[in-house]
Amino acid sequence: MKACELRQKYINFFKGKGHAVIKSAPLVPENDPTVLFTTAGMHPLVPFLLGEKHPLGKRLVNFQKCLRTGDIEEVGDSVHLTFFEMLGNWSLGDYFKKEAIEYSFEFLTSPEWLGLSPDKLAVTVFAGDSDAPFDDDAKNCWLKLGVPERRIAERSKKDNWWGPAGKTGPCGPDTEMFFWNGTTPPPRVFNPDDKNWVEIWNDVFMQYNKTKDGDYPPLSQKNVDTGMGVERVTAILQGKPSCYDTELFEPVIQRLREISAKTSSNDPEQINAERIIADHLRAAVFIMADGILPGNVDQPYILRRLIRRSVMQSKKLEIRELFSAKIAKTIVSAYSDAYPELSKKSAKIEEEMTAEEEQFRRTIEKGSKEFEKFISRVPAHIEKKVISGKNAFFLYETYGFPVEITTEMASEKGFSVDMAGYAEAYRKHQELSRRGAEQKFKGGLADNSEKTTKLHMTTHLLHEALRRVLGKHVEQKGSNITAERLRFDFSHPEKMTDEQLIEVQRIVNEVVEKKMGVSIESKTVEEALDEGAIGLFAEKYGEKVKIYSVGDFSKEICGGPHVENTETLGRFRILKEESSSRGTRRIKAVLE
Repeated sequence: MKACELRQKYINFFKGKGHAVIKSAPLVPENDPTVLFTTAGMHPLVPFLLGEKHPLGKRLVNFQKCLRTGDIEEVGDSVHLTFFEMLGNWSLGDYFKKEAIEYSFEFLTSPEWLGLSPDKLAVTVFAGDSDAPFDDDAKNCWLKLGVPERRIAERSKKDNWWGPAGKTGPCGPDTEMFFWNGTTPPPRVFNPDDKNWVEIWNDVFMQYNKTKDGDYPPLSQKNVDTGMGVERVTAILQGKPSCYDTELFEPVIQRLREISAKTSSNDPEQINAERIIADHLRAAVFIMADGILPGNVDQPYILRRLIRRSVMQSKKLEIRELFSAKIAKTIVSAYSDAYPELSKKSAKIEEEMTAEEEQFRRTIEKGSKEFEKFISRVPAHIEKKVISGKNAFFLYETYGFPVEITTEMASEKGFSVDMAGYAEAYRKHQELSRRGAEQKFKGGLADNSEKTTKLHMTTHLLHEALRRVLGKHVEQKGSNITAERLRFDFSHPEKMTDEQLIEVQRIVNEVVEKKMGVSIESKTVEEALDEGAIGLFAEKYGEKVKIYSVGDFSKEICGGPHVENTETLGRFRILKEESSSRGTRRIKAVLE
């Protein structure tokens, strides 16, 4: 079964169970500043999991594009991916454990759907602790479906608990489904630590609300949030050892081999480089399709890192030409049926991919010169020649040189690299980044607090004010809201003048002073756009959307929390306007 068939079967199955189909949300979350990217299908649904009414009802299903950056260094093996697709279905205060588990079992084992053998399935359930009891409801559901007790493992919160997304909020136990992917018959007793048991689906039961005091009172609205990885399940259904051996990656790897000077297809280093490039450029294509361009902070920086790491890996394949745009074209062709936005942005993606590759190739030359400086400072008579960890990390941070490239270059010159020193410099860098992220994301919009709600409402006013001052080309490219300030990214080719910033600030404050009411209505996307609503995120909500109008000032499609009148907002002040990436500006502002 191919991935396209898996996606469609999943959608058809849950449509038959009364679920409305919602489209994949953008990779850049609109209303969740706790993450740079959408890392799971639930992220765009946080307001609805917290109790807001979804325009399409209480049962939802989709396939969602996701991206996680924590495993970038691990990509290249058989399981780690940066970009991936997640199949998901949700119950927003409707059905709960019994129905969710029955649906999962039916879809996995019924010949009409995936037809997996029940003899090769096993599950885990939450074992319970001082915060919440053992999930015997989930276990009993599996037993009634015929799963033997020896194939049900009870696991701790570390393994079978989801959330909350931040420090507080909805959370609960989950039950995970595993499939035996070994070459021998499955063992009689299930051991989740056996790597031949591959996790293929996760049903999360959001039934508690973690408070800031660390308590877990029951939620009034109990939700179900499930996730199944397209790449992993496709490989299992096709009997392939890795998702890189499926049609999701084969065209890309084949194209790489066409432009590579390498002739072998069995060299482990070559295979590893091919996989890294295929994964990283696939992620880069999807990020760029959502309007992000390479830059030095946040999402643009991650994008830049992915492209540059791919260029470094291309050296191992002896690719001597500009190649990234050619690979991007192959990726767009493979995914456009499922994600039409790729085709619409293909020309821009290829253009920006080439520009970044050209720029980095020039950077490599500069980095190589810096490397030669390090070498030249070491006296020739010293027998044990070493490049310090500090210098190796400098090459990585400043020029994008992975340490393995520095090690290879050093070896050619008779040098070694102080890897312990490099690891320490890298650890310190990560610690600083972690502290910065904790400060940056403290008190995010996901908590729906009064302060973040007001700041989110203010982004609507700012968006419209920018369009009035700068022109209709202005589109929101992302936002990040903490309890202290808002950050708003928007399309504009040049730095704003002081006069323009003063005028934008004046317009927003004028709307606040006029005490305009905020109204809400649900309409189809077409109706909303025909009425002049800004529809940047319209594609993620499905057929019916919520439209928030601020008097006669602005009208915008949105799913986040809002105030009832602008008089509650306070005085708006712009702190800073700066570049975010090519063609994208950033404003930081506060309410006083």
